[in-house]
Amino acid sequence: MNLLNSDDFWQFACQLYSKDDMQARLLDYQNQQGKNVNLCLLLYYLDSLELALNNSQLNQLELCIIEFDEQVLKPLRKTRAYLKANQTEIADYAAIRIDLLNAELKLEKQQQGMLIDAVNKFRLVTYPEPNNIRLYLLEL
Repeated sequence: MNLLNSDDFWQFACQLYSKDDMQARLLDYQNQQGKNVNLCLLLYYLDSLELALNNSQLNQLELCIIEFDEQVLKPLRKTRAYLKANQTEIADYAAIRIDLLNAELKLEKQQQGMLIDAVNKFRLVTYPEPNNIRLYLLEL
């Protein structure tokens, strides 16, 4: 099997994220269910390529990004939320917000690269109608 490309995944993720209600749906998975948006995007990507993961592979993907999520992305999101709630007291809030959003995007891309590196080590099964996202969302 050909290895998956992180730039192709990034392009797919950006396009999917911008469609209709996808951003709201993904943020709901994140905020209400504690799911990782980049992992969700990867699962949709694999579905589009008709590649299926098993439970063990899904667990490995979660483990490969959990530390980065906890140490980097979640604190950055908390910082952005704090600044937004206190924006009237923050000098140059608009510029700071843009800088933080740009940094967060770069870090999201980094995490997507981590996921692609991990999935490229798997032996994936071609399946005509995979539903990787369902496997993840139903996971306890």
